[in-house]
Amino acid sequence: MIPKVRSRVWTTALSGVAAALLVAGCGQSPSTGSSPSQGQSSGSAKIALLLPETATSPRYESQDRPRFEDAVAKEAPGVQVLYSNAQGSASSQQQQAEAAMTNGAKVLVLDPVDSKAAARIVTEAKQNGVKVISYDRLITGADVDYYVSFDNERVGEMQGQYIADHTRKGGKVVMINGAQTDNNALLFARGAHKVLDPLFNNGTLKLGYETYTPDWLAENGQREMEQALTRLNNKVDGVLAANDNLAGAVIQALQPQGLVGKIPITGQDATDAGLHNILKGAQSMTVYKPVRQEAEAAAKLAVALVKNQDPPSGLVNGKVNNGNKDVPSVLLTPIVVTKDNIQDTVIKDGYTTMQKIQ
Repeated sequence: MIPKVRSRVWTTALSGVAAALLVAGCGQSPSTGSSPSQGQSSGSAKIALLLPETATSPRYESQDRPRFEDAVAKEAPGVQVLYSNAQGSASSQQQQAEAAMTNGAKVLVLDPVDSKAAARIVTEAKQNGVKVISYDRLITGADVDYYVSFDNERVGEMQGQYIADHTRKGGKVVMINGAQTDNNALLFARGAHKVLDPLFNNGTLKLGYETYTPDWLAENGQREMEQALTRLNNKVDGVLAANDNLAGAVIQALQPQGLVGKIPITGQDATDAGLHNILKGAQSMTVYKPVRQEAEAAAKLAVALVKNQDPPSGLVNGKVNNGNKDVPSVLLTPIVVTKDNIQDTVIKDGYTTMQKIQ
């Protein structure tokens, strides 16, 4: 059984978000650590963008940071962005948040390393009159002002439905979930179970093995997949991997058994590596979350907050309960990507190029 997560409450349709996201971002050379955005006055209003890591996904440096900074620059040229990446350390993220507030940040856009530990950051922010936007991952048990993300339970439903549709009747399914410290990982698993549990219960499919993966690390995922193969005597008929990084680890474990390309494997994030694996037939699908929309929505919201204004009309379209409150939220729609629609999704959007994924 997976840990229970409080359900979301919808207020309006997701379609209202698209109209609010008209700012177009463009690329910028990524870096790590802490730094102010280029070309901003040190005396201007300040927003802090605090991202979690780079080890398991390249998106934070290659997509989220430049998209967010470009959107802020277009929305409010006089506003400075203070940037930090915690490189997977919750304690580093705590220090970076405190430094940002000391340096005058009035809004924190925080993607937590640890969803529970980040509540302390929110508490300190509130004590200092600083607003907090929980970005991509939900901060739990805290008085968060807003949440910007994709419908993460829906991500899991999409992965679960793909497994349901493409695994042989009576087949054994392995679930390699994300990090249990990441609230999103709980939502992904919850969504997948919503689809798959009825099939497990009536015998249409069998749950052969399920685990969470510490820190989302590929080496941990590969080890768990190898353990699943051993326990199931290599009789595995489908693998629900929570993201592309873990899907790659699963593929490494399946390779010696001759199972690559023979069973469905899910993923998420539409990484270049994941898309490459899809093109060559090793991975079956990924869930694409257009980061441009997410980063631009967060930028619009942060600029409104730093100016003491209401959010743009139609931007906030739901609520998600984080164990402390129903957090006003911007919830965006994810997209299933397979070999058949790569051109019409990630390539058409400019998220990546065929040259990078072939």
